Amino acid sequence: SLSLSLSLCIHTHTRIHTHTHIYTYSFDSKGTKRKRNPRELKNMIEMDSFHSLSKRIACLFLLHLFYAANASFNVTTIPFNKGFTPLFGDSNLIRSSDDKSVRLLLDQYTGSGFKSSDLYNHGFFSARIKLPSDYTAGIVVAFYTTNGDIFKKTHDELDFEFLGNIRGKRWRFQTNIYGNGSTSRGREERYYLWFDPSKEFHSYSILWTNKKIIFYIDEVPIREMVQSDAMGGDYPSKPMSLYATIWDASNWATSGGKYKVNYKYAPFAAEFTNLVLHGCAVDPIQEVLTTSCTQNGDQLEGTVNYASVTPRQRMAMKKFRQKLMYYSYCYDTLRYPIPPPECVIDPLQRERFKDTGRLKFEERHRRHSKRRSQASRNRNYENQDDV
Repeated sequence: SLSLSLSLCIHTHTRIHTHTHIYTYSFDSKGTKRKRNPRELKNMIEMDSFHSLSKRIACLFLLHLFYAANASFNVTTIPFNKGFTPLFGDSNLIRSSDDKSVRLLLDQYTGSGFKSSDLYNHGFFSARIKLPSDYTAGIVVAFYTTNGDIFKKTHDELDFEFLGNIRGKRWRFQTNIYGNGSTSRGREERYYLWFDPSKEFHSYSILWTNKKIIFYIDEVPIREMVQSDAMGGDYPSKPMSLYATIWDASNWATSGGKYKVNYKYAPFAAEFTNLVLHGCAVDPIQEVLTTSCTQNGDQLEGTVNYASVTPRQRMAMKKFRQKLMYYSYCYDTLRYPIPPPECVIDPLQRERFKDTGRLKFEERHRRHSKRRSQASRNRNYENQDDV
């Protein structure tokens, strides 16, 4: 899928100026289409040259990621009935005839979800996912591991959360890590995707061992956390199940709740295929790991094609985080005056993020627009997600 995205990028970035008419219309907070006034339209067209340059830069960035991810993970996929069970909204969970793919629907009545039948003590979890298209503000599609149904006050969790989208905007998502119920010490990061995840399937993977956690997109590592003794119980350590859900998060998901789900566009469908559960199924209350689980953990550490980050992949991860990460708790000194122990501070990133851990809209575009409204200058964190 990276190669296809790269091809589309190369063949379309020269046509950007012929498509400025797409700025003629926008969506309001209720998802209603409206025509822009002449001044708005003029400002949008003036920004078109900036977008053209951005597209060229994005192409170069995509090329770098393409070469970093030239080897696919060698993992075995399983059919739904061999490893998963419906979680909620059964009528909105549609399985393919060969049982290798699942569609999760959200309508005005319910969302839907599924989970692994077993809990796993560490593992590699993956799926190829295609997100809902069109206007998807307020919708969260989540792919994550957790044990919150068993350890209600001390749960662990590893999250991919896709935060809905307004047509024409860049897709945003976040990752988060909780250990031992440390919800007051969230370790969230937010990013932009370098592709449209509603156009085709992309792989999203989580590696979780007793030594590290790595989030991957299309075999490109985007985040790595290395376990340290200083983290104590904040490092996820108890058996977890894998979950996938789609649900209405209008109160926070898109621009801090400014844009809500518009059920005029329902049903919204998220598609999952190439499901991977590579780990050791365990009894959640057992206190001593079996020999087979210990060996499985060693296998995870020794599997080079996804447990070890190559120099090329590490460079791709660095580029991704420099260009597409727009919030990190590690740089949020207002929240954490002393960075949590697992944070590896990059001086350049620290300068970019200042004290809040998040990039400012005006900092990203200062060189490209001399006119900025007072509203833009005063945007809060949630509304900055909209740009």
